[in-house]
Amino acid sequence: MFTKIADMKIYFTEEGQGKDVLLLHGWGASSESYRGVINALKDKCRLIALDFPGCGQSDLPSKPLTTDDYVMLVKDFCEKLSLYNPILIGHSHGGRVIMKLCGTGVLAPEKIVFIDAAGIKPKFSFKKTAKIASFKLVKNVLSLPLVKNYTAEILSKARSRFGSADYSSAPEVMRKTLVNLVNDDMTPYIKNIKASTLLIWGENDTATPLYMAEKLKSSISDCGLCVIKNTGHWSFVENSFQANAILKSFIP
Repeated sequence: MFTKIADMKIYFTEEGQGKDVLLLHGWGASSESYRGVINALKDKCRLIALDFPGCGQSDLPSKPLTTDDYVMLVKDFCEKLSLYNPILIGHSHGGRVIMKLCGTGVLAPEKIVFIDAAGIKPKFSFKKTAKIASFKLVKNVLSLPLVKNYTAEILSKARSRFGSADYSSAPEVMRKTLVNLVNDDMTPYIKNIKASTLLIWGENDTATPLYMAEKLKSSISDCGLCVIKNTGHWSFVENSFQANAILKSFIP
């Protein structure tokens, strides 16, 4: 199914009956990433999962988006589908959006589930810090007036050398969106989250390491953490049996 929000055609799925649950997917993924969760919960919940702009079957945005743009998109989506403070489940980037949605009071759900959520400013290793600094140095040098006319191809190679796979593979508007997102730290907002919150995290997650879950747990007043052994950033897919069992016990 499709709906129109902010002049974009947004795809979503809706299955089941009962308590409203809105699922927000990770960067570069789609609503289909929640297929296992939907199948596990649809006997007792109304599950709605959308494709963010530029993902799945939804339109590309016409301009780079910010976290605030995603917040407003989800707010408008909820209004269109008559979702009044649904339970929120967010994986990775979806978690980032939920942090700002709830930390700014746009939505006030009864319960939240963060799965390997992004949004906490990372503690970069020396190697990672050096890599980022090297790219910034290359970019600054190539922006000098004497050389900037010759830099497009070189800068593209530098991005490939120093940038993430997500950045390198995305369309330009999504690359700029990703830059906006990763530079937006959600830490100031998480202390304002009042909902009963569940964290599901992969023990070996390297994209959003376990210390980020610990920070969320210590900052949110009503919060519990479930670590899934021998899984990474896609813990709820890698061990769907355990993740779905945890979700079933948390969601009424």
